[in-house]
Amino acid sequence: MPSVPEVRIAAANSSAPVTNGEYVLYWMTAFRRLRWNFALDRSVEWARELKKPLLIFEALRCDYPWASERFHRFILDGMAEKATRLRSGRAGVAYFPYVELKPGEGKGLLRALGARACVVVTDDYPSFFIPAMIKSAAKRLRCRFEAVDSNGLLPLRAASKDFPTAYSFRRFLQKNLALHLANAPVPNPLARLNLPRAKRLPAEVVAKWRPASEKQLRSREFLQSILVHNEVGAASMRGGETPAQKVWHEFLNRRLKEYSESRNHPDAGGTSEISPYLHFGHISSHQIFQELMNRERWSESKLSLRANGSREGWWGVRVSAEAFLDLLVTWRELGFNFSSHRKDDSKYSSLPGWAQSTLSKHARDGREHVYTLGEFAAARTHDPLWNAAQRQLVIDGRIHNYLRMLWGKKILEWTRSPQQALKVMIELNNRYALDGRDPNSYSGIFWCLGRYDHPWGPERPVFGTVRYMSSQNTARKVRVKRYLIKYGPQQSVRCIVHHPRAR
Repeated sequence: MPSVPEVRIAAANSSAPVTNGEYVLYWMTAFRRLRWNFALDRSVEWARELKKPLLIFEALRCDYPWASERFHRFILDGMAEKATRLRSGRAGVAYFPYVELKPGEGKGLLRALGARACVVVTDDYPSFFIPAMIKSAAKRLRCRFEAVDSNGLLPLRAASKDFPTAYSFRRFLQKNLALHLANAPVPNPLARLNLPRAKRLPAEVVAKWRPASEKQLRSREFLQSILVHNEVGAASMRGGETPAQKVWHEFLNRRLKEYSESRNHPDAGGTSEISPYLHFGHISSHQIFQELMNRERWSESKLSLRANGSREGWWGVRVSAEAFLDLLVTWRELGFNFSSHRKDDSKYSSLPGWAQSTLSKHARDGREHVYTLGEFAAARTHDPLWNAAQRQLVIDGRIHNYLRMLWGKKILEWTRSPQQALKVMIELNNRYALDGRDPNSYSGIFWCLGRYDHPWGPERPVFGTVRYMSSQNTARKVRVKRYLIKYGPQQSVRCIVHHPRAR
């Protein structure tokens, strides 16, 4: 031990394992899956070394920022799957799914479970409220407490700095990523696992914090009984590992071959639709990478020796696979890199100096149209294409990748200041998007304001030298006719919005 790379393991406290504890506790918070998960692998390693059962604890608060029925339903779908798979408690693995019905009910549960643990392992996710939650838990746990990184192909701590552009980060990957590609999580770490059988948890713990049943986890009535303050309804996309596998394999088997040509066209349906599952941890980028490269009959010998930062030619695979890998690896992990090195990753101050300067210079420019948060949320602007993108966000919980860029650029153009534009983008994206509240999601929002980009001429009102986009040019470049019909004004949207606050 360890077989999990050391660069992915962070000690969250200085305590030693409690060898006479009852179990190893895996506190599952971000990588909500039982496959291809370094944090679960590490938990299994500890359980084997200490000859203890493994308890997987997955909890769902009801007062996290932007909590809603939409995100709860997606998470509960995954919890229900795990409850079914781990029902018997065989092979020394038990599952404790806990769901708060009102804020604060779960307070003290982790501490109670940790008091009986030999070791606690959790997910090392660099954004949202999770880093603060880990820091708080570290003060309360007396046994060894580790946070394990299973975010992407490149370990978070493999880079010592954040990168200002995708080009510079891509060059870093081309020089360093090959060192880490052979170290993948175990595809199914619970298979043929034979640990001591777990004892029942003390009656006083179960009585105070009752685990949710499989029936409750699948029940709409149970979902509606949870007190959340945001009335955004569930989307049609269901959460969990099984739906994630279905979406991924449908893309891999049918749409990947046309990805480079179709991905920018909303009418083509060429996107992978996998980002919500990556965000909620229902699928691993390691699995996606391995299965894609198996399909390409790839080996590391095909990697180019030139670390020139180019988007094409480094992997040595087909054009569509190369284009998909640039999003999955370069752009997704660029956001995780930034979030892991910057505490201001979701703040206006994180924009590059040139962007802040040019936006400040044009902050007082006249705007032909200015909309309120409520008008944006309800898709009540003068622009049919922007309105269609917003309706897709509210109804489906996602926006087509190309139109998401236009969506953000127009919010910058139609608000009274770039700071207000950022607040509106964050509020709408995090309130409605299934893949919101994520480093990759923040990358997309901040790109609209100049992050990872460079100055563009000519200098324009409002935008200055920040890259400009228009709905007219977008409609000429990409196919949107069917998209405009599908998400047209006949699709009414009910939007619950609150005044955007800095979070």
